Amino acid sequence: MNTRMRRAAVAVAATTMAVTLAACGSAKESSGDKSDEPSSKKGDALNIGLLLPENQTARYEKFDKPLIEKHVKDLTNGKGKITYANAKQDANTQNQQADTMITNKVDVLIVDAVDSKAIAGSVKKAKEAGIPVVAYDRLAEGPIDSYTSFDNEEVGHVQGKALLEEMGDKAKDGEIVMMNGAITDPNAKLFKKGAEAELKGKVKVGKSYDTKEWKPENANANMEGAISAIGKDKIVGVYSANDGMAGGIITALKAAGISKLPPVTGQDAELAGVQRIVAGEQFMSVYKSYPQEAEIAAKMAVALGKGEKLDSIAKTTVDSPTAKDVPTVLVPVVSLTDKNIKETVIKDGIYSVDEICTAKYKADCGKVGLK
Repeated sequence: MNTRMRRAAVAVAATTMAVTLAACGSAKESSGDKSDEPSSKKGDALNIGLLLPENQTARYEKFDKPLIEKHVKDLTNGKGKITYANAKQDANTQNQQADTMITNKVDVLIVDAVDSKAIAGSVKKAKEAGIPVVAYDRLAEGPIDSYTSFDNEEVGHVQGKALLEEMGDKAKDGEIVMMNGAITDPNAKLFKKGAEAELKGKVKVGKSYDTKEWKPENANANMEGAISAIGKDKIVGVYSANDGMAGGIITALKAAGISKLPPVTGQDAELAGVQRIVAGEQFMSVYKSYPQEAEIAAKMAVALGKGEKLDSIAKTTVDSPTAKDVPTVLVPVVSLTDKNIKETVIKDGIYSVDEICTAKYKADCGKVGLK
């Protein structure tokens, strides 16, 4: 991601993100897409295929799916519908799901790829069938028509910077563990790149892992190995690329008898992650506004389904390994700590105080001002 885009992402506060991106423009205002052969004009009765990658991370079933469904309904006067499938972290399954939707002639595909390379064949089949494809959250390969996600390299910068600040002088006295995401996920590479740019030369990386399938149990096993290799007294911080893995890491740290936990990062602002932040077990997460991302994806899909352009929605472009100048909207991100829970996930309606502050966390919530 270039410097200008990163600066723009950092500059936008959580309280202004919704206003900023709400102005992207409706699908009806859009006037063109990147397809060589634009779809014929269609009405509101669109059938949009939605392919999500897995259901271990809470966000997909709790936020992405219902939000995209809602926005498609709103943008099509209640006539549009979503045909949904979740691949449960299996790339072959996702390809089969995509092929089935292509055979059944959906009007558009929204694809959050399990494996960005593996999905390319299905994206090509969709293109050949005249079905536009919106790459959602991950930059899928193949002839995609548009892309929306977060500034993923900036996510890594936010995580790395927060970890350094929290470690302070201790960064010079020990080593950190880097628990990166799956190598099949292009976002994981960008998170890692951003984090390493912040951490390089400022702290020693004792162990670094590319965690298979992002699974918490794999992160847990990796962390057990890191503790054995480095020594539990020498670990001064843990870079975890997301909240699910942070949970597995923290379990391993506790099992090793580490009572004063080192700062552990995260991402996605999952409920369990927010609760660990409240309890002082996890230092931070990265809050990404799924409502904004879902709304943009719906606008792109409806516009493409109607054969309209994306000029008023996507103001920039990115290149994938297989496609150039893909119309793109990147949503800004925010560092989430116990200091700004009210101003982020609560204010945006992601969670209520009651959801966060269950009986187990009530006392901790009081300490950080959540009542």
